[in-house]
Amino acid sequence: MRHAPETVRLEFIKGKAQVKPAPDGNHREVHMWLLERCMQLRPDLRLCPERGLKTEAYRKGRARADGILAPKGGLKGHGEWSEAGGVLMAVEVTSYDSDTNQRDRVEKPDGYAAAGIPVYLLIDRDDCSVVLLNQPEDGRYRHQEKLPFGATIEIPGPVNITLDTDPLKEFVD
Repeated sequence: MRHAPETVRLEFIKGKAQVKPAPDGNHREVHMWLLERCMQLRPDLRLCPERGLKTEAYRKGRARADGILAPKGGLKGHGEWSEAGGVLMAVEVTSYDSDTNQRDRVEKPDGYAAAGIPVYLLIDRDDCSVVLLNQPEDGRYRHQEKLPFGATIEIPGPVNITLDTDPLKEFVD
């Protein structure tokens, strides 16, 4: 892991090291769009970028979320890898690489659900959709909703925000 190039990020998911490409400009613009919306709609919360999370009860799982939504001051005193308690939502934006399907659509949601994170939001640039998963139970999310870019999505409690996803159409390569 020490010898990985700067163009990748490393994670430890389900007991194995994984490589994820560094975010491109559109990926970062999507994150900034969501950050602005969250600040406008929930000024009591912070969307923290590229946050390290302990995501599994065993095997020392570590995932670097593209973003986590937590109460203002909720990360005070945390090191590089935070426990998931207090995290209201984990956010991932798909990258254009061969591992996106397994990583962002299978492994990370399972890890976030196992850690008890109430909401997982996947902004899927591959098929221009927003996927909301919530109600974690027994290591899986019980509810999933998938909407196309342009739709309005209601993110339930504890987040409680409504997003018009039309601006996301601008960030698809």
